[in-house]
Amino acid sequence: MAPRFGTDGIRGVAGLVLTPEVVVALGRAAARVLGTSEPFLVARDTRRSGPMLEAAVIAGICAEGGNVESYSILPTPGLANACRLHTAPGVMISASHNPFGDNGVKLFAQGGHKLRDEVEVNIGDVMLEMLSGAGSSLSGASVGDSVRAPLPVAGYVNHLVGAVSSDALAGLSVVVDCGNGAAFRAAPEALRLLGADVTVLNDSPDGMNINAGCGSTDPTELSQMVLELGAHAGLAFDGDADRVIAVDERGGIVDGDHMLAIFALDLMKQGRLTGDAIVTTVMANLGLRRALEPQGISVLETPVGDRHVLAAMEGHGSVLGGEQSGHVIFAEHCPTGDGPMAGILLLDAAARSGKPLSELTAVITKYPQQLRNVEVRDMDRLEAATGFWDEVRAATAELGNEGRVLVRPSGTESVVRVMVEAPTLPQAVAIVERLSVALSNALGAP
Repeated sequence: MAPRFGTDGIRGVAGLVLTPEVVVALGRAAARVLGTSEPFLVARDTRRSGPMLEAAVIAGICAEGGNVESYSILPTPGLANACRLHTAPGVMISASHNPFGDNGVKLFAQGGHKLRDEVEVNIGDVMLEMLSGAGSSLSGASVGDSVRAPLPVAGYVNHLVGAVSSDALAGLSVVVDCGNGAAFRAAPEALRLLGADVTVLNDSPDGMNINAGCGSTDPTELSQMVLELGAHAGLAFDGDADRVIAVDERGGIVDGDHMLAIFALDLMKQGRLTGDAIVTTVMANLGLRRALEPQGISVLETPVGDRHVLAAMEGHGSVLGGEQSGHVIFAEHCPTGDGPMAGILLLDAAARSGKPLSELTAVITKYPQQLRNVEVRDMDRLEAATGFWDEVRAATAELGNEGRVLVRPSGTESVVRVMVEAPTLPQAVAIVERLSVALSNALGAP
């Protein structure tokens, strides 16, 4: 069975699920559905399987008469920005924060925007047709061409540096964990050009060490180094650098919720927070809403996934959105999450405030949050599981306005995600345990 589109493109084990044959078919489908009037821009992260899958998607696009400009290794937001500048569609080969053995394909419409759901479905259907043998008869001059883009990293670095004043980060000492991913060149260079004193960790990708005990999925080393050096802050990126997790001068973690609160208040102070609202997902901590609403800032929620956040931002005319995981979208700068951009703007906000990062993050008080992935045998019975939903209602009543329960069935596996926020950690743990047992009893353990 060929892989299907998930929350953020298609992902799977490279060579087993995400095979060259699948990716050739996906490239052909993308060319047929999105059109070939403009060259496709293609980039990848640092995974070992990247060149193999890059070649496959380029072959598919060219087989349908499309032309390709290859950007080689570049962060996802760098590719999205190039697509915006050239009004071109794009293909990013990356599995983001996943282990190196996985890989994935993210598609961008012309201008660098994530695809609408119905377009993804269409491309997925055509991909299946391609895999069944519905090929192309193009040949000779009708076949597309592929060229290398000139200095792609330099263009992205210039974009990052141009977002703030030229000396915005002068005097700041910053530790950067590149996660051995796609930002290993661009992020340190941009920070240095803005005047920061930069110490770099995990910037030697070998194709297999991407996200391996480092980067945004594991900022332990970063936190330790910030404390050891007495740095002002640290920034950690995931494999394709569309997300960032920061560390304050005390070694404390600064996640997407913290950053959204800081950015929202800073933009409002400048009179630049359109509609006095931000967009985030249902996974955002209740503390974010509690911090912003008394300041007159509305918090609009969407399903999980930065493409949902972007769609809501466009619908409401919002300039700021993001996710707890560290995807932060500034409509002014990029049509997708941009880890290096968010990191630079965070440091800039801290520098302009004259306050340490830990003091800025104190604006939000996090509610203890517990997430449990419950494997079940019969997912189809979830809606009718009255005993389980009775427990959910009882827990919701128990928490009142000081907590919440969120139940999210997975779209790709027999797992139900149960998240509980409560005033205390023991209460959150107790409720999530109670609900997990009720869920297993109702739907059966695998």
